[in-house]
Amino acid sequence: MIRIGILGNIGSGKTFVANHIGYPVFNADIEVSRLYKKNKNIFNKLNKKLPKYISSFPIDKIEVTKAILSNKTNLKKIISIVHVEVRKKLKSFLKKNKHKKIIVLDIPLLLENKINKKKDILIFVDSTKANIEKKLKKRTNFNRKLYNKFKKIQFSKMYKKKKSNFIIKNDFTKNSVKRGIKKVLNQIL
Repeated sequence: MIRIGILGNIGSGKTFVANHIGYPVFNADIEVSRLYKKNKNIFNKLNKKLPKYISSFPIDKIEVTKAILSNKTNLKKIISIVHVEVRKKLKSFLKKNKHKKIIVLDIPLLLENKINKKKDILIFVDSTKANIEKKLKKRTNFNRKLYNKFKKIQFSKMYKKKKSNFIIKNDFTKNSVKRGIKKVLNQIL
């Protein structure tokens, strides 16, 4: 099985690229949303650590955002609880797809959380700052303070590019992304 990890800045189009590769995708953001909506155990643990913020089930992302922005240690508390479950979901995804030729990992902090393996093929999704800004402003719950907080815990764009096997330019048109993906797949298959 070939594991492809998708890297890039927040808003660069990692999920768009991941979904157009044509193989099973593990999307960590979707898994976190599911955990907030359906996992009472996660709620109980977060409620115990952050009762001032996480007070109702299903967990409201606005409550999570308030918790993260109010205190430096709250993000670490949330990560310590949520990431354990996300890793379990990843393990299950890998087991379910073990006979697939390729699987795609759309995990925002793939390198930062040391989730990637040495043999993984890493693709960096490269977008201009202007295109990213335009895209982020269209997001319904976009929060600049939260964005800045997450930017601080990410490795730099240059570091991620250096670690990548391939770079796909994303100008937010399907054609450019599809060309980039085709080029990558031709080289790895």
